[in-house]
Amino acid sequence: MGVNPAGSTRDMTSRILATLFAPALLASLALSAPAAATTGAAPEPVVALQQAHAHNDYEHQRPLLDALDHGFTSVEADVWLVDGELLVAHDLADVQPGRTLESLYLEPLAKIVADNGGTVHPGFDGTFQLLIDVKSAARPTYDAIHAALAAHEEIITRFQHGARKQRAVDAVISGNRDLAFMSSQKKRFAGYDGRLGDLGSGLSSDVMPLVSDNWTRHFTWQGVGPMPAAERAELEAIVAQAHAAGYRVRFWATPDAALPNREAVWQALRNAGVDHINTDDLAGLQAFLSS
Repeated sequence: MGVNPAGSTRDMTSRILATLFAPALLASLALSAPAAATTGAAPEPVVALQQAHAHNDYEHQRPLLDALDHGFTSVEADVWLVDGELLVAHDLADVQPGRTLESLYLEPLAKIVADNGGTVHPGFDGTFQLLIDVKSAARPTYDAIHAALAAHEEIITRFQHGARKQRAVDAVISGNRDLAFMSSQKKRFAGYDGRLGDLGSGLSSDVMPLVSDNWTRHFTWQGVGPMPAAERAELEAIVAQAHAAGYRVRFWATPDAALPNREAVWQALRNAGVDHINTDDLAGLQAFLSS
């Protein structure tokens, strides 16, 4: 059989090209295979963090959702009653149509709870706190909040005739609030956020489940150097008294810049058993509580 010079040339060229480009092709396949596998893999489950509270949560790019993705079990929304709508913003000048308590929090929570079989965080045996900080007049704003919560009673804990019906979400009212009216309601969908001065009030934890206060009004320590022994003892006494009455504890105005003193304060709060650690830095607190 004769030899075809053209065929031999083509074969040789093919072998040369294969030799030159095969390593690159294999490398490309090696790099793309894990990416494909990763794309099809289930995402890592989020670990719910009992003490993580998102202060001014609505200021994040995705209100509620960013906090949930970081394992937070408590979020805070400031509300203004404007023309019958509960608009979410820190200042009245910043309210925007459509950014309502319903659209940013209640509707998404209802869907999440339904999708997760009755809980906000799958596998988490605690409740999720929605802290609603009332910025406008107490009574009319609360009436609107009560109606909004009642429309989602399948997910909101309620209190009726002295009994508590636990649901996935505990709503708590902070800011401008009317304790006398809330205490008198026969059917209620939210608790009252007290202050440290209320610790000896004898209020039921069904009425006042949470006690919050400004850190700087009670403590001088900002995380630099050791915590003064007297202040540490005071913090522990506050938590012990609150827990004995069934109240949870939260402080705002703690250091929140990403500096070592912030973590020193967080550690002191964690050690003392403070129930909700306040932050605007979702990733920072998640990393701290996960360590």
